Amino acid sequence: MILRIMFFALMAIGLLGFGTVAWISTRPPPPPPQAAAPAPPTKITVLAAARPTRAGSLLKPEDLSAKEITVDEKRPDMSPDTAEARRSLSGAMVRRSLSAGEPIRTGDVMRPGDHGFLAAVLGPGMRAVTVGVDAITGSAGLIWPGDSVDLILTQTLSDNGLPVGRRVAAETVLSNVRVIAIDQQLVQGAEANGSDNQARTVTLEVTPEQAERVSVAVRLGRLSLAVRSADSVPGKQLASAPNTTWAVDVSPALGAEAPAPSQNTMHVFQGSGEAKEFKF
Repeated sequence: MILRIMFFALMAIGLLGFGTVAWISTRPPPPPPQAAAPAPPTKITVLAAARPTRAGSLLKPEDLSAKEITVDEKRPDMSPDTAEARRSLSGAMVRRSLSAGEPIRTGDVMRPGDHGFLAAVLGPGMRAVTVGVDAITGSAGLIWPGDSVDLILTQTLSDNGLPVGRRVAAETVLSNVRVIAIDQQLVQGAEANGSDNQARTVTLEVTPEQAERVSVAVRLGRLSLAVRSADSVPGKQLASAPNTTWAVDVSPALGAEAPAPSQNTMHVFQGSGEAKEFKF
C-alpha cells in the first residue's frame, strides 16, 4: 500500500515537472539585456574665425565667432567664448591664415602690447606713426585696428588780413592708411573718462614720407579721422587727394560782401543860387 502511494506520488511529481518544462518551452525567450546608452559628450563653446582670415590681418569683432566642440576636442590653447576673450583678441594680428570656423589658438595671434607687435604688423619699408585724437575726432570710438582711414587736418589761420571765409581750412593729409593700434578705451567703444577733450592715441601704418607729413600736421592744427569703406585696400589710393576746403566753401555766407550803407540826400536852395547837396 505504501509502495503504491509512493509510486503515484512520484508519477504526480514527474507529470508536474514535465508540464512545467513544456510550459516554459512554449514561452518566448526573454529580450536580451540592453546596454546602457552612453552619456552624450559634454560640449563647450570656443572662439573661432568667422570667415577666412589671411596672415598679417588685424582681427575685428566681426572676425570672431563661437564654435561648439566636445570636451575631448578642447585644447589648452583655445579660448572660451567670453566677452573678455573677445576684447583681448580685438586688434590682434593673425600669425597664420585661418579658415572659417577654425578655432583660434594662442599661438595663432599676436596681441597689441606683445613684444615685437608693431614690427610684426608693419609691411616692408613702412613706419608706425602715432597721432593724438579726442573721442570726437577719433570717430567716437568706432575705429578699430585694421580699418582704413583718411587723416584730415583742420587749421585756423591767424592772419586778420584774410577774408573771413579764408581763415579756416581743411585738407586731407593722408589718404587710405591702415590703423594698426588704437587706445584701448576707443577699441572697446567706451566713453572717454574725464574731460571730453582728453587725448587718445591712434597708430597708423605710413611710408617714411607720410610720417614726415604727419609730424608737420600735428603742429599746424587739429587732426581727425574719416573711416573708409570695408572694400578699401590699405595703401592703395582710390582717388586723388581732395583740394583744400575753405570755410567759404562750406558756408557761402562767410564770403558775401557787406551791403553798402544806405545814405539819404537833401538838396538845399538858397535864393537863385545853385542847390547844395547834403548826404546823411
